[in-house]
Amino acid sequence: MSSSLNTLPLPLENLEEIAGCVVTPDEPDYDRTRAVFYGDIDKRPAAILRVATDDDVRCAVEAAQMGGYELAVRSGGHSVAGHSSTEGGLVIDLRNMSRIDIDHVCNTAWVETGATARQVTEALSKHDLIIGFGDAGSVGVGGITLSGGIGFLVRKYGMTIDSVLAAEVVTADGRYRRVDAEHDPDLFWAIRGGGGNFGVVTRIKFRLNPLSHFTGGLLVLPATPETIAGFVAMALAAPNELSTIANVMPAPPLPFLPSAELGRPVILASMAFAGADAAALRAIAPFRSLATPLADLVKAGPYLAMFPPEDPTVRPIGVSRTMFMDAVDIDAANTILDYLSASNAPMRAAQIRALGGAMARVPADATAFAHRSRSVLVNVAAFYQDRTTRDRHRAWVAAFSKALQPDDDAAYVGFLTADDATRVRAAYPGSTWERLARIKAIYDPANLFHLNYNVPPTAPSVRDSEMPRLRLA
Repeated sequence: MSSSLNTLPLPLENLEEIAGCVVTPDEPDYDRTRAVFYGDIDKRPAAILRVATDDDVRCAVEAAQMGGYELAVRSGGHSVAGHSSTEGGLVIDLRNMSRIDIDHVCNTAWVETGATARQVTEALSKHDLIIGFGDAGSVGVGGITLSGGIGFLVRKYGMTIDSVLAAEVVTADGRYRRVDAEHDPDLFWAIRGGGGNFGVVTRIKFRLNPLSHFTGGLLVLPATPETIAGFVAMALAAPNELSTIANVMPAPPLPFLPSAELGRPVILASMAFAGADAAALRAIAPFRSLATPLADLVKAGPYLAMFPPEDPTVRPIGVSRTMFMDAVDIDAANTILDYLSASNAPMRAAQIRALGGAMARVPADATAFAHRSRSVLVNVAAFYQDRTTRDRHRAWVAAFSKALQPDDDAAYVGFLTADDATRVRAAYPGSTWERLARIKAIYDPANLFHLNYNVPPTAPSVRDSEMPRLRLA
């Protein structure tokens, strides 16, 4: 333990019990340890607690409570809003908790939440099994699962939360809880889509999905109003075995793209088909016929290839906005192309995810994710290097998103940014918000876990009288 802890008003008797390590600003690896995925987030916590066990997490929660520290919880560090860290507070850093225990008989796995999507996918690939995470291998299991998880095979296997069978949680009172449909069922409901509002989730039990045959990779097409609208229509009408993520953007400098295409609008699409090779060819053929592909890297192979190794030194800086749409027609496609041409951000894009399928078959009130019926998830984003241009790019993103979706503020909580604090209720509409707030009041009445897309606690009503009442330790 660092000697500089003696200068902090922390309950040292608790921290001395931690099996992991405590990193403070005087440590040589402090800056490396505090760095998160996005380069414009530069917070300096008083201490980073690299926890190794559930007891470590309990000690950390108690230290934050007793010392009056703001508390952040970090899994992969991908929070767009910077919730993975804190200025002057404590960070519970879960990265050392990355164990994966696979039960081959029951086709389930207990996964510690500091593991990354790529680590889990690699472990499962040896057994032709998967859990559907997002589209980045370095994202932490805890962060993506608690927010919902909309990834490469969302139409076939649903959201990440749809494979969750149980979880282990340390709540604000320092208690360890194993929750599932029978034990603390309201808390179990809330953590599936409700984010980190309710405690530190240290392990998750997943149902594993079979994947003996997979076809996937990048398909790059020229972007015109017709190809954009046609691509989205085909993606929505495709078999549920096929999920797509299409980035409409100026062509970046990629080795597999002709140099003459650099800067021209393209559809850079991730194609993912869970099924036999012949069926994959039939499903993907219509997309290939939309226009002559500029690059076609779609092939049969391991699902793990969808998560190539990432450069840890790349820390992007950008602004973005997320929204749901019912369709992307010719008018919307023209709007996308017009706005992309009007920006000079070094990288800008409209990312379009076709939804439906298994995700839509789950009732809207079964989990804390309430947007099951929406057809398309769109994110518009600008990435840049000159921090002085942020306001200009922010204004462009705001105008772009308003032009695409002027009347509906519904949002996916996993993609909300620091600019979106007022949209949290749009991410949790109606009765979903009310139920989350009542559960929050029971498990975290003082809002210790507020560094998230926060749902403040509200007093439970009479109908909640049978829910468990907690006492702070």
